[in-house]
Amino acid sequence: MLPYFIREGVANFGRAKFAAFASTSAITVALVLIGIFGVVGYEAQAVSEMLREQAGEMEVFIEAEASAADQEALHARIETVPGVAGTEFVSHEEAARIFREEFGEEASLFEDPTFLPASVRIEVAPAYANPDSMSQMASTIGEWESVDEVVFNRDLLVQVAQNRRLISAIGAALGGIVVLASVFLVANTIRLTIYARRLLIRTMKLVGATDRFVRRPFLVEGVLQGLLGGGLAAGVVWGGYRLFLQQMGQGAMPFSLRMTLIGGLIGGGVLLGWIGSYFAARRFIQNIELH
Repeated sequence: MLPYFIREGVANFGRAKFAAFASTSAITVALVLIGIFGVVGYEAQAVSEMLREQAGEMEVFIEAEASAADQEALHARIETVPGVAGTEFVSHEEAARIFREEFGEEASLFEDPTFLPASVRIEVAPAYANPDSMSQMASTIGEWESVDEVVFNRDLLVQVAQNRRLISAIGAALGGIVVLASVFLVANTIRLTIYARRLLIRTMKLVGATDRFVRRPFLVEGVLQGLLGGGLAAGVVWGGYRLFLQQMGQGAMPFSLRMTLIGGLIGGGVLLGWIGSYFAARRFIQNIELH
């Protein structure tokens, strides 16, 4: 029986071309909206992650009286702290060079920029790049010998954490609204296509066809429409995203995420087509009167 249902589902495209076009277009538009929202969410999270990495840096200034051996020992000890992803030792001379590069001519106002202390720059692991963990790390390191001061941008870190939570909350809410709107849009469009074939459905039921038998070709048609709509949406979203990246001069998202986006849109199209066809056909077919 499966070949029959598949054959009938495919044949329905030719029997009601406009209805099939309307359903496929509805699925495509719904998935394009979902895809655009997903890409925007990904870019927002990428920017947020970049800001968190920038804020997840700490600098430990070393006392001027500390000897070279003390500086090396302190540097080695910092590398053993949990949450430290990388370190860089900045000597007096290196600090002076950086000072001159950043301030340019204004640096000449200081006769001896080597007054700047040596320091150890710390790159904090992403899992520890939050206000509580970095405050605890700074407090611990600040109590060690030869440490003059520990500095990190706590305000920026707090702001980034708050923005990430806000983006996640807004993304979840808007994503849910878009998905629900897409389901209703697809279901209503498919319901209209089934209504256009009510006489055919009534005839099939009069000759003894069960509701399940009548419904299955519509499910196959819905899946095919979803597959086509998902493919079209994936092409539109990815093509538009590539054009955007070219205009902005940015690199593309990782291959795995790209495949997830394309596969998700195609799979989402199949799912939308099946769900819309199932509920629309089930409800409408049961309500068709035979007299």
